[in-house]
Amino acid sequence: MGKLAWTIRLTIILLLASGAMFTLSPRSMAQTADTQCASNVPNSQVCGYANAGSVAISSGNESESGATTSAESNQTDWVHAWMRKVDEARASQPHFVSPIVTTHVMLVQQYRFDMSWQQDPAGGTVTSNYGAAHGLEIIPTTRLEVGVFQPPYLVHQSNLPDGFGDFSFQVKYRAFSAPEGRGDYFLGFFLGGSFPTGTPPNGLGHTVLSPTFAAAKGIGSWDIQSTIGANLPASGANILGRTILFNTAVDYKIKGKIWPMLEQNSTFWSGGALDGKKQVFVTPGLVLGGFPLAERLHFSIGAGIQIAVTQFHQYNHRWIVSVRFPF
Repeated sequence: MGKLAWTIRLTIILLLASGAMFTLSPRSMAQTADTQCASNVPNSQVCGYANAGSVAISSGNESESGATTSAESNQTDWVHAWMRKVDEARASQPHFVSPIVTTHVMLVQQYRFDMSWQQDPAGGTVTSNYGAAHGLEIIPTTRLEVGVFQPPYLVHQSNLPDGFGDFSFQVKYRAFSAPEGRGDYFLGFFLGGSFPTGTPPNGLGHTVLSPTFAAAKGIGSWDIQSTIGANLPASGANILGRTILFNTAVDYKIKGKIWPMLEQNSTFWSGGALDGKKQVFVTPGLVLGGFPLAERLHFSIGAGIQIAVTQFHQYNHRWIVSVRFPF
């Protein structure tokens, strides 16, 4: 009960801190960019997305035509209003590409699907993960992103049963940011979590909350994105333990379409079966994109490999392929 109470209290404190930041006036919290499209933002995908003409429908019956046009206009206006908020959010922050493993330290609107193949610690077998806790991410307001991630499907070469993992989510809050030419930085607070929709070993079997602090800074063609957070089980802490997660990605932009990168991904356990353990991976990777497909829709693809650099590690040589569709 003591550990559970500690977990609940810590989560409540983090939620209250994020809520307090959210209620402050955006003008007093951060220097943000003007919402208009600016030519001094390189390789930005925010300009020109929301421009659309009106649709005129002619009919012999003027009243029916007017009603149809009004209904379609209302629907179009709602979509355009939403897209304008997305464009405003994008114009108020840097335009760094999403790393392979490290959580993207930006608000992003896209659908993302990752696949991975990792070497198990014993037996020379491979575990495949289709989905890898990614999915639909949308920007409902200029300071928030909401991500809803379908359960991944895991396939084991070993004797473990195949099956679906846990459903997960993430909410990002942009506290401070400025685009290229105006500071080129981002600071935010994220809250993620997972629900035990899968069964062990494919799911954790317990609800887990994951508060995170995120920061990023651009320096010319380079950018650094870093996150530090924790996985806090709402139950089963004596089994899962509590973990501190520290990730950093360094990217280099080439022609706005080619992004070689290097990441470090660290996990530290406190309590549970792995108390006192730590594992660190180095992850070289490459992302290509985004390439326009249709109007707002773009396409990016990336790949990388996680290589363990500590004696203890739960897996090794994890190959990752990531497909993204920003819109």
